[in-house]
Amino acid sequence: MKRLTTPVSDEQINELNVGDQVSISGTIYTGRDAALPQLVELVKKGEVPFDMNGMAIMHTAFSDAGIAPTTSSKVEIESTIPFLSEKGVKIHIGKGMLSDETAKSLDENNSIFVITPPVAALLTSKVLEKKCVLFENEGMEAMFELKVKDIPGIVAIHRGEKI
Repeated sequence: MKRLTTPVSDEQINELNVGDQVSISGTIYTGRDAALPQLVELVKKGEVPFDMNGMAIMHTAFSDAGIAPTTSSKVEIESTIPFLSEKGVKIHIGKGMLSDETAKSLDENNSIFVITPPVAALLTSKVLEKKCVLFENEGMEAMFELKVKDIPGIVAIHRGEKI
């Protein structure tokens, strides 16, 4: 198990391989269908209230039931991955298979895709704090900043290689 704490550096990403089991701690952000396209627009305007360099974004909503990854290959989500990687996001956490084009963009930006088990009770137990940071009007699909300890995952895409 390789332990990562955000923000992560390029050097830490370079030490990883497809298939590596990872444990992610620190600050991560949540976003899915409603929030991620809006985040891209804010980034383009220079209006994001947090630093994305070295950060992780988990493709999930946050409800009273907790968190669990949504399918990352949804157009509204996958289409944001190349841009957000270019702007500093190093770890995209979700589930499902991504396109070869997205894998290539992750490689070009030294970012990775990590799959995590869709087990809400397990993942929610790893959340220490939560705070809504953007798009509160989207309800559970708003963007949250989470302080987490030991979110488990497997590196599924890195250096253009897929699991």
